[in-house]
Amino acid sequence: MRRPHPPSERRLSRRALCRAVTGAAVLGATAPLVAQPEPRVRLRYILASSLYGKMPLEVVLPEVQRTGAEPIDLWPETHANQREQMDAMGHERFAALLEKHGVRLGMTTRYDLGPLRLQDEMAVLTRFGARLVVTGSRGGKEVTGSQAKEAVRAFVRAMAPHVAAAERLGVTIGIENHAHALVATVDSIRYLAEAARSPNLGIALAPYHLPQDPALVARLIDDLGPKLVHFYAWQEGKGCFQKLPKAQELEQMPGRGTLDFAPIVAALRRTRYCGWTEIFMHPVPRGIPILETAAEVTAEVNRARAYLDRLAADD
Repeated sequence: MRRPHPPSERRLSRRALCRAVTGAAVLGATAPLVAQPEPRVRLRYILASSLYGKMPLEVVLPEVQRTGAEPIDLWPETHANQREQMDAMGHERFAALLEKHGVRLGMTTRYDLGPLRLQDEMAVLTRFGARLVVTGSRGGKEVTGSQAKEAVRAFVRAMAPHVAAAERLGVTIGIENHAHALVATVDSIRYLAEAARSPNLGIALAPYHLPQDPALVARLIDDLGPKLVHFYAWQEGKGCFQKLPKAQELEQMPGRGTLDFAPIVAALRRTRYCGWTEIFMHPVPRGIPILETAAEVTAEVNRARAYLDRLAADD
């Protein structure tokens, strides 16, 4: 797939960006005589507040560091309510809580707002140094081929003023490939990557909503390159709409269901992906924690993280 940015545009490559973020590039007075191996890309984790249902922020925030995550992603109703809790307690108190627990706000997930009502949210994010908001595309009927391509282009045109605001604020808008939406299929994801020329508009990729084919997902990651701005470590398993025994419900988590994440993680490494990885699943019904206690949720996230980290460490 043709890269979304013309060659004439001077932007940091994914490789250069990751080196800057991880501090892997070391300047020396003398260049090495033998080429050194590329530094290994480590997955950088962000914790989804929705995994804890509607537990209070005072309970959830201490779990962030315990899961090996750097920041937190606040989710609103109906999946959780920590985003509403943030407003209810006041932003000054929320900032104090973040400082108390050594946590930062990394992003919010705002399907409730949709893609065309994000400007106020982006302004809030900048007050906390957060730089990403994820939402879905507008609902779309099943169209394919040239019709789908034009529909995605029209969507990107409608997003123009919101992307311009994101550029001014230094925020990136991630569009998840959610089912029953305009951007849902592999083709529509590629159409969005082609049409979205701004680096402040990209793809939040959820393997759950794609065919459960690790080679297909890996190829898509290769094709997206820098247009991949967020990655959900999430698989379909037995699904998330019917109440199931807990062991089956948890098959959405990495390392439990049948999806092999090895080729997927290899593609993330190959493309020098340095965005956040969000270990994820949906409980049934929405709004409850994935397990009964915060400690149990954290333990399950750490089990999934250990699985992903083993894959990332493989040669």
